[in-house]
Amino acid sequence: MISYSTNCMGPVTLDWFKSRGLTKSVEITVKENSVLCNGDTKPGDVIVVDEITVPCRCGRIDIYGLDETEYYNGMHEYSVHSMKLESWNRLTDWLDEFETQELWSYEQIIAEFESQCGIIEWID
Repeated sequence: MISYSTNCMGPVTLDWFKSRGLTKSVEITVKENSVLCNGDTKPGDVIVVDEITVPCRCGRIDIYGLDETEYYNGMHEYSVHSMKLESWNRLTDWLDEFETQELWSYEQIIAEFESQCGIIEWID
């Protein structure tokens, strides 16, 4: 059988979220022994930080159990575009139980997932 699993690759920088309008500025008060205490800040200071408002994930679908003469080490992968974290988690859980006799295309996998579990909320 051929099995599939997600492999989270990002996003890894706050700038990615900022450039898509997925952050907000929040004020926090620096606490004693905080990692925020440094030469510029001390306990009690109020600083402004960016907070992610829409958690997202992207990465790939790893595929196992393929013919080793056709695929290196019997493995393959498909890139997965950015989606909301909730969609990523549903896809991850679903793929943990998903197996096929033959290699399915990325489009087939996503279509089958959405028919069983609902639409993926993609991020542009």
